[in-house]
Amino acid sequence: MAVNLVNVENVSKVYGTRALLDGVSLGVSEGDRIGVVGRNGDGKTTLIRMLAKAEEADSGRVTHAGGLRLGVLTQHDSLDPEATVRHEVIGDLADHEWAGNAKIRDVLTGLFGGLDLPGFPKGLDTVIAPLSGGERRRIALAKLLIEEQDLLVLDEPTNHLDVEGIAWLAAHLRERRSALVCVTHDRWFLDQVCTRMWDVQRGAVYEYEGGYSDYVFARAERERIAATEETKRQNLVRKELAWLRRGAPARTSKPRFRVEAANELIKDVPPPRDSSELMKFASSRLGKSVFDLEDVTIQAGPKVLLEHVTWQLGPGDRIGLVGVNGAGKTSLLRAMEQAARTEGEAQPVGGRIAVGRTVKLAYLSQEVAELDPSVRVLEAVQQVRERVDLGKGREMTAGQLCETFGFGKEKQWTPVGDLSGGERRRLQLLRLLMDEPNVLFLDEPTNDLDIETLTQLEDLLDGWPGSMIVISHDRFFVERTTDTVQALLGDGTLRMLPRGIDEYLERRHRMEQQAAAASAPAPAAESAAPERSAAELRAAKKELQKIERQLDRVSEKESTLHARIAEHATDFAKVAELDAELRDLVGEREELELRWLELAEDA
Repeated sequence: MAVNLVNVENVSKVYGTRALLDGVSLGVSEGDRIGVVGRNGDGKTTLIRMLAKAEEADSGRVTHAGGLRLGVLTQHDSLDPEATVRHEVIGDLADHEWAGNAKIRDVLTGLFGGLDLPGFPKGLDTVIAPLSGGERRRIALAKLLIEEQDLLVLDEPTNHLDVEGIAWLAAHLRERRSALVCVTHDRWFLDQVCTRMWDVQRGAVYEYEGGYSDYVFARAERERIAATEETKRQNLVRKELAWLRRGAPARTSKPRFRVEAANELIKDVPPPRDSSELMKFASSRLGKSVFDLEDVTIQAGPKVLLEHVTWQLGPGDRIGLVGVNGAGKTSLLRAMEQAARTEGEAQPVGGRIAVGRTVKLAYLSQEVAELDPSVRVLEAVQQVRERVDLGKGREMTAGQLCETFGFGKEKQWTPVGDLSGGERRRLQLLRLLMDEPNVLFLDEPTNDLDIETLTQLEDLLDGWPGSMIVISHDRFFVERTTDTVQALLGDGTLRMLPRGIDEYLERRHRMEQQAAAASAPAPAAESAAPERSAAELRAAKKELQKIERQLDRVSEKESTLHARIAEHATDFAKVAELDAELRDLVGEREELELRWLELAEDA
């Protein structure tokens, strides 16, 4: 029987006149891996702080097992700014001692990309004081993971990690013996790591078995039976449930409750997006041309980030942009934004970016735009527009859109200066959408947003007709809101990945293996492969771009054929004819993908 590590008995906590936790009783046992979810401000961080005895409860009690080894990652580190990374992470261990420890090597490589900490000016001997918040947070996480604990309590551990770092952390935590309680809005991470969920809502904590997917299934079923949530929220949960059941591969263990009830719940829920209809609408708003990059080179100071890139963002394209930190994702968006803002006058150091005449771009950067702190939330939105057309016949007033983004009627009259960081991020998104853009650039839009707000944002974007590029380390959000994934692999190229983020991680792993092999002494080769000329490489890249456009068109045709098959479901002769067309199209797509992979290996 599993040993109980922490007991929370009838705990309550009140701030002002609001009860964040009201008579909550919970327990954490050996081997538990618990994810904590809920809206910002509902008490997630307060709950885990009391769990760790970092904050006192107003009533009730929290007890720890005798000799409990507890490790806590908070959102604000307690590192010594005058110390070096070596002192904080490795302590007094000699080089031969820590370098011979497989666990330390794994943590340093997983969080920093190598034992020499390549992103830090002096490696392990870098002083902490001048480092950014993200770098300090990775140091605090590394220090925690190198130690041994019975229970790890982590508050937003995936913040400031890239896609590879998050994948590594998930694998690392699965292998650890210590129990885990984790607050995060990263839904892919929750599915990979957690076996139980705590949902903090209005003073209560609801417990669910399984990861995030299981939680969505169970919550939808609970709300169907209890019928206590308003219709709007039920529809959002049903929509996400439908996507999880139909649109994504199996993400977790089998649900531990009646799957039949969940399937009954979603039987009439259509796919999240009607891609063909959105593409037609986007074309009518944008015309044929949006952004065309021809032989573009982008630099950051002396460093070349992208070199001789030819690429096209077309009407209705929804693209996820992934890549290692520093590969040039944000620089690419900024170069395109500058070209749009100056009507083509501001251009990169090499090549040219052509912008469509009808493009109306909205760019959500990582920095939260400053607003007059005395302005009320509703006034800040109304300054942009009173009503907004969200496509597919959906029109909302400023107040209605505020409510959709979690600003209730009372909150709409709160001064901007009193908002939290996450609430300001929501307000920034709101103002962007109110301006009715037809092209969206979203750079880390999920920062500081809770899961419920992310779900509402995804619902809005499902019907938004336009072109969109999303940069995000939130894998779930990228897969949910975009149709194709493009990657910056750190070698100056931009490549489409037919299999999405899984393929990106595989490619990055191969690149690391090749780099390691290249640094090792190589045996004499019997015959060296002939080097390809610059002209041959450029031709291969152009053919890659051409195939990517062809793959996009084939994908559109497949969607249309699927819709027509569904439309003529009772006409067996017509269905047979359409099915033959579909098989031919699938064969064409497979040939294109094979050729694409051949070229990608050489380019």
